[in-house]
Amino acid sequence: MSLAGGITGVENSAEIDELARFTIDEHNKKESVSLEYGKVIEAKQQVVQGTMYYITLEATDGGDKKTYEAKVWVKPWENFRELQELKLV
Repeated sequence: MSLAGGITGVENSAEIDELARFTIDEHNKKESVSLEYGKVIEAKQQVVQGTMYYITLEATDGGDKKTYEAKVWVKPWENFRELQELKLV
């Protein structure tokens, strides 16, 4: 049995950028809002059953740039991605 690891920083990459875009799309669908993705500020990951990504990102809400923290759970072997949480910082 492997133990979950600690949270480590990750370089911004195409994968992280794509997860951030996924986060905004999912949030917009769930909440019927229209945030516009801006950029990733910081990303961290934690190995769980899959990987939990903690992404700090910038998005525009009605013309105002705001910073959000997202938690996205990914299990690539199951083609699974789920937005766990998105909150305004």
